[in-house]
Amino acid sequence: MPVNQPYHAVAAWRAAGEAGDANAAVAALSPDVTLLSPITEQFAFHGRQQVRDLLEVALATIDGITYTDQVAEGRSVALFYEAHVGDRRLYEAQRLRLDADGLITEITLFVRPLPALTRLMTKLGPELARRNKQPGLARLIPLAAGMLHSMANSGERHIMPRAAPR
Repeated sequence: MPVNQPYHAVAAWRAAGEAGDANAAVAALSPDVTLLSPITEQFAFHGRQQVRDLLEVALATIDGITYTDQVAEGRSVALFYEAHVGDRRLYEAQRLRLDADGLITEITLFVRPLPALTRLMTKLGPELARRNKQPGLARLIPLAAGMLHSMANSGERHIMPRAAPR
């Protein structure tokens, strides 16, 4: 990593996320970047173009990203932000790994609470399927993800509060 600009790509990534600017975010990525989804382990996004496609959809869906914390050691950085997906509060942790030039080469995302993640799934999935020229899947995802969201949302609002410490 260049000594005179430590974590320059991370600062650019943060600014781009808060501005909702997918193009600026992609500029902070290495050409062979990999993004690991918080929604599924069934696939990852590889390369700038696939990550750009995801970021365009995600940044149009997630409102008010505000980074709150950054922890770094060597070429690993953990970022934390707060935002909204519709009426749902969303908290995300991001583990970034940097290459020798300081560009982001791996992104692993963690989202909480579960209803925010399932709401995100209902919003991102259909648009990503459309971009992959899978219109049938784009119609199916809201149904499947909608059922998951309904269960997660109901549990969060009606069941889990009863288990709160007293």
